[in-house]
Amino acid sequence: MTMLDGRPHEETSSAEPDRIAIFQALNLGDLLCTTPALRAIRSRFPSAEISFIGRPWAEDLISRLPAIDFFLPFPGFPGIAESPTAAQTGGDWPPFDLAIQMHGSGTVSNGFVAALGAGQSAGFGPPGDDRLTTVLDWIESEPEPLRWLRVADAIGASPVGLHIEFPVTLAEWVRAATLIGPPDKRPTIGLHTGASDPRRRWPLGSFARLGDQLAERCDARIVLTGSEHEGPATASVRRSMTAPAIDLAGMTDLGEFAAVISALDLLVTNDTGASHVAAATNTPSIVLFGPTLPARWAPLDRGRHQVIDAATRTGAPADRAAALLALPVDDVLAACLSLLHAQQFFGSRTLDEERIAWVG
Repeated sequence: MTMLDGRPHEETSSAEPDRIAIFQALNLGDLLCTTPALRAIRSRFPSAEISFIGRPWAEDLISRLPAIDFFLPFPGFPGIAESPTAAQTGGDWPPFDLAIQMHGSGTVSNGFVAALGAGQSAGFGPPGDDRLTTVLDWIESEPEPLRWLRVADAIGASPVGLHIEFPVTLAEWVRAATLIGPPDKRPTIGLHTGASDPRRRWPLGSFARLGDQLAERCDARIVLTGSEHEGPATASVRRSMTAPAIDLAGMTDLGEFAAVISALDLLVTNDTGASHVAAATNTPSIVLFGPTLPARWAPLDRGRHQVIDAATRTGAPADRAAALLALPVDDVLAACLSLLHAQQFFGSRTLDEERIAWVG
């Protein structure tokens, strides 16, 4: 009998788990928000073999995390939108002793975790869900890193710091320094225009005007970041700007993208994975929120990472997506100037200046 959640379960064993599976097949920001919980689970079960089941893109990031031993490709499951479209190999794994669901509220994903056949399992689920041995209530507005720490706590894993992890290699810092160029006395400010959900994107024209204002007011060097498919958007911003901008869309892999963000003095981003990369690399940021809730998705450190909730600023809480479209450039510019002054960034590259100079 075990007491994972304070309630006895006859079907589980009290033995410490030898093999643990953690499931999440979502996006970059979602995965980064689990890293404090992954660290806690590793600390609680130092001798266990811990595997992470996820989408193929995540293998690179998972390989960087000392909390995880193995990456296993998610083979798919009926009803999970992130399932691969083609038939996948994998999924015929030896039994796990403990399976942990970190893929949302559990309405569908608990079915996949239950199918792993682990003696013990934990995660969120709807009322009355008995597919897992430990089922927690989902709270929509709960901050994501704290959400997954609550799951870790349910299996006896205490936090080992709240910081988000994204280890970056020396070679990636070298690549970032090459792309951005040698440091000088100007602040280097990144603009991340993309987001997987179009409703979470501040207009490209607003980003362009902000970039010009920052170049004029701060003599800032502007860096546009994004994936290859976001190249047309960053190219549009660059063409619309009067000031020059370094367009790095499609020019970095995942680790190099994180290294570029770590080399910035400030990042202005929509609510997307780049925001969480900034949190992981201690890069000060301004995060623009429209449809999503800052209480859930904003970085925990609200001093280094400032939130602009468009619905609050524009007085249009009923239509949060429309509020983001209407968010004035002047509001974002004022937040940038305030954070730059607060961090004493004018006239120097403060974040990783010595490191970037050394690797360059």
